[in-house]
Amino acid sequence: MQNLSLDTLVAVARTATGFFWKAGWAFVLGYAISGMIQAFVPKARLTRALGDPGAKSVSLATLFGAASSSCSFAALAAARALVVKGAHFVAAVAFMFASTNLVIELGILILIFLGWPYLAAELIGGLVLIVISSIILRLTVPRSWRDAARERATRQVDPEEEDFDWRDRIRSREGWRMVGRNFVGDWQMVWEEILIGFSIAGLMATVVPPSFWETIFLVEAADSLPAWLIALQNAAVAPFVAAATFIGSMGNIPLATVLDSNGVLFAGIMGFIYSDLMVPPLVAINARYYGLRMALTIAGIMYVSIVATALILDTAFHGLGISLESSREIAETTRFAMDYTFWLNIVFAVVAGGLVFLSREGKDEGGHDHHDHDSGGPSVKRVIALVAAVIMAAGLVLGLFI
Repeated sequence: MQNLSLDTLVAVARTATGFFWKAGWAFVLGYAISGMIQAFVPKARLTRALGDPGAKSVSLATLFGAASSSCSFAALAAARALVVKGAHFVAAVAFMFASTNLVIELGILILIFLGWPYLAAELIGGLVLIVISSIILRLTVPRSWRDAARERATRQVDPEEEDFDWRDRIRSREGWRMVGRNFVGDWQMVWEEILIGFSIAGLMATVVPPSFWETIFLVEAADSLPAWLIALQNAAVAPFVAAATFIGSMGNIPLATVLDSNGVLFAGIMGFIYSDLMVPPLVAINARYYGLRMALTIAGIMYVSIVATALILDTAFHGLGISLESSREIAETTRFAMDYTFWLNIVFAVVAGGLVFLSREGKDEGGHDHHDHDSGGPSVKRVIALVAAVIMAAGLVLGLFI
């Protein structure tokens, strides 16, 4: 590891901020969608559409997830909203995978930094991943576990009158106040995980030398071990690497580019990209939503599904003779420029401001937050998050003078 000099601190801060800069607008979009689902979708209507584990329900959840275009953290919040509204857990997991792997902005990043074969693999593999995970979830998770998880998630929100006309509510100011309160409540629940995760992402992407990745993924053993064995090892290890880096869906593409440039096999790259929902902050959020047992069960099902999908893709693409090479470096992803990201961040900053205003307006008139929050002083996680914020801010400030 490199020495943590002032120059390194500045680089880490800039990289971490660059990651968040790329994903900031997607955070706002995802949580806004979550807030609208909670406020405007009657439970009976959603139960009819996504209330069973069948192919139609999973297909609709996949389409809905791809259209939602949310980041990893927001995908969990939106999936919980679906579960509370009556969606089946199989459909909710399909939604989570689709909203982080089949979305436009992620596909653009993959195309730019890894190339069209990776984009094709991401789209095809995303569907394979959903099919495999849906089958495993249906066969292995008892209904009693799902019911208990749903009950826990439901207790975290205020009971609402479900017999309402969504057309009337969506046209009312109170309906949008509800969206604002949901939006702010979701952010209050996960801002610590987001801050810690992106800070660690900047550290890992900046400080860890190439030799580390070469050792972890057996790059030097490529000439002495069978190719299928190294592919299996890469696919099996990649989710743990993703978990260690704490990077969400919009931040893992730059580090995937680093892995690719250091000789990690295609199976390992795809396993890493698909594992954005398995990072510790996201597992912790699921544990808060559904309980630790269900959170670990979902993570285990995701792991098996990800490894299987990565190996299927690796076999298929190599069998077709498709070349797999990346095209850009991580510095290109984290740079600040007057590009589409800049304008999207401006637009969604205005959206976030409007939703926060609506949430405050509701509170001024007697509204209240429907989410549970910690009490009794700052938690260890909050202290770590605040320390990370101070360190990142210090690095950015030092960067102005170095």
